[in-house]
Amino acid sequence: MSDLVVVTFDDEATAFAMRAELVKLQKEYLIEMEDAVVVTRDDSGKVKLHQATNLTAAGAMGGSFWGLLIGVLFLNPLLGLAVGAGSGALAGALSDVGINDKFMKDLGNNLKNGGSALFVLVRKVTGDKVLEQLSEFHGKGKVLQTSLSAESEDALRAVLEAGNADAS
Repeated sequence: MSDLVVVTFDDEATAFAMRAELVKLQKEYLIEMEDAVVVTRDDSGKVKLHQATNLTAAGAMGGSFWGLLIGVLFLNPLLGLAVGAGSGALAGALSDVGINDKFMKDLGNNLKNGGSALFVLVRKVTGDKVLEQLSEFHGKGKVLQTSLSAESEDALRAVLEAGNADAS
């Protein structure tokens, strides 16, 4: 079962920096994330989701390959490529994996203008090592919502909100 963690920030850069740090920790096998999305609210109040992966582009790539392959079999590779890319892009745009987009937009509407939130869906984590690495973000974020245990949530709050890197 995955756990959801939502952390808010006063600016956009810190959310992107924290996501980049989590991706680095994932490459070191300290955390396994299902999804990591930065939600920003600009000065005019418009909420934007910054997904880690572009499903539309991925769908177009996959659709292009299969369309080209089918097109070669039926002696019209260009038509197959175009139809495959279009249908793949449409399927990718309509897909929603990970955290529900409507949920993120609804919470994003509660952000202050110029603020951001990082939504992370975590499968597995080596808690003490990840918290130690996230200590550079002490005092910069506020834990808005989690599905973590009370003990784990308190440790995360201590690192991000109070700046106490020794809590784990």
